[in-house]
Amino acid sequence: SLPVSRWYHENTSEWTLDYPPLFAWFEFGLSHVAQHFDRNMLVVENLNYTSPSTVLFQRLSVIFTDVVFIYAYNGFLFGFLLLSVAKHLKGALLFSILLNLKHIYLYVGPAYGIYLLRSYCFTQNNKDGSVRWSSFSLLRLLTLGSIVVSVCVLSIGPFIAMGQLPQVLSRLFPFKRGLCHAYWAPNIWALYNVLDKVLAMLGVRLKLLNEAELPRASMTGGLVQEFEHSVLPSISPPITFICTLLSILPAVASIWRRPRGARGFLRCLVLCALGSFMFGWHVHEKAILIPVLPLSILAVESREDAGIFLLLTTTGHYSLFPLLFTPAELPIKVVLMLIFTIYSFTALRKLHSGQLSLLHRLEVIYLLGLVAVAIACEIVFPLSPWQQRFPFLPLLTTSVYCSVGVCYSFLRLYVSLLREQEKPKQL
Repeated sequence: SLPVSRWYHENTSEWTLDYPPLFAWFEFGLSHVAQHFDRNMLVVENLNYTSPSTVLFQRLSVIFTDVVFIYAYNGFLFGFLLLSVAKHLKGALLFSILLNLKHIYLYVGPAYGIYLLRSYCFTQNNKDGSVRWSSFSLLRLLTLGSIVVSVCVLSIGPFIAMGQLPQVLSRLFPFKRGLCHAYWAPNIWALYNVLDKVLAMLGVRLKLLNEAELPRASMTGGLVQEFEHSVLPSISPPITFICTLLSILPAVASIWRRPRGARGFLRCLVLCALGSFMFGWHVHEKAILIPVLPLSILAVESREDAGIFLLLTTTGHYSLFPLLFTPAELPIKVVLMLIFTIYSFTALRKLHSGQLSLLHRLEVIYLLGLVAVAIACEIVFPLSPWQQRFPFLPLLTTSVYCSVGVCYSFLRLYVSLLREQEKPKQL
């Protein structure tokens, strides 16, 4: 109901448009269908508006867009991610579309960029598998570049023409929202935040710190905002960028030296996604699904990857439980996760039968600990007097416990990468 020029300036509610323009165009197309269901849902000022027709349209639009689910084995955006893994030029086109639908897939951009440059733009390798620089094809590079640029121009071009590119970028990359999301993603910064809190409490108790002089503990308030750490150095966006870059650099360097085909690309994609999740700025908790999905493909072929997948997917899926917080959703999310987890364990164990256990004993103990965390957070805490005084405690507990499993899985993936690099030497 608004002109295009106002899309990225509109701020009637806190739920502003913070997706790339291609997704905005997609929503614009849906709005032309929505008007035949209920025009009132398109009035921006109708905050929290609902009607039976609105709910019907929303559900039908999800079913319609999940046609991609049928074609690519997963939901709308993740469907594009899987399709983009296909082949060189088709993959470049689909990933460009994906990136212009949701910019969070920048996480895996280095994997696509380096792999396509290395395996498509360089047409030959040396005998040891290293790149043959003389085989570089400028034509192929221009072809790839034209595909990416064309999609970006179609998506963002109108906003560049209106001089709104800075405004669009400010919505897509809101650095003033703070280091962590309202509900901490289970990554390294969740552990960092808790360590800072523990050190501050110890400092006050040992009379080394003055509690009145410490920054307010806004980081545990469940709100999206900036905050300062009390004891440890506060983290800025440039620091998270450097940490993320260092975390993915070995994986990217690996596929540059020896691409190793689809397996090498998928492993790099997983590590880029997980490294960005681990160290990125204001990471959304649902971003854990980005590394989980391609890792499921590797899990079918490798026993070691299967073990890492079971650990990461169980931890990652449970870390999303707080997003579904009403009592009515509790049995649904528990049953769905149990079905998926039991099937994954059973199918992968059967697939890799006759080999060693997929998980080590301590890993099994850690995963069983999720049951205790679930009982404490979902059943005991809501009935306790702490619910009023510490409403953020279940979120903090879930995030911190799951952070341990995610960080451990990240380390195991890199160990697996190093072992794979040593195989040619052994041969």
